This record gives sequence, structure tokens and C-alpha cells, in this order.
Amino acid sequence: MPSMVVHLRIPAHEYLRYYRGSVREVQARSTDGRSIRFPANILRPFVTQAGIHGAFRIRYDDKGKLQGIDKLR
Repeated sequence: MPSMVVHLRIPAHEYLRYYRGSVREVQARSTDGRSIRFPANILRPFVTQAGIHGAFRIRYDDKGKLQGIDKLR
């Protein structure tokens, strides 16, 4: 299954915009330089009081459909 690794650092006050729905997608650059856009709601399990911080593997199928996300560190 294809995947990308991204490093995210989204402070709690900024993630509130995603959580409230005023911003629906996160745009990031993968560790290999590709640009990726994905629904912000997939990050909810990883939100802490400090926001979202860490490396994540975003999995998708051969057609580019999102399959899941895993926190690496």
C-alpha cells in the first residue's frame, strides 16, 4: 500500500480552526518532497493539549484514496 511520511507541528490554537470546521484540509509536504492534502479530521485521535506534533505515515490506495494514518513518533 502506498504511503507518505509527514512531520506535523500544529499548535493547539491553530488546530482549533480545523476542529471547528473553518478549515477542512491540512496541506503538508512529505519527507520526500511531495505535497499532500488530507482531511483534518483524521488527526483528531492525535490531538494533545499542545496540539499535534510528530511524524505520521499517511496510507492510501493505488487510486489515491486515503486508507489511514499512523503516528510514527
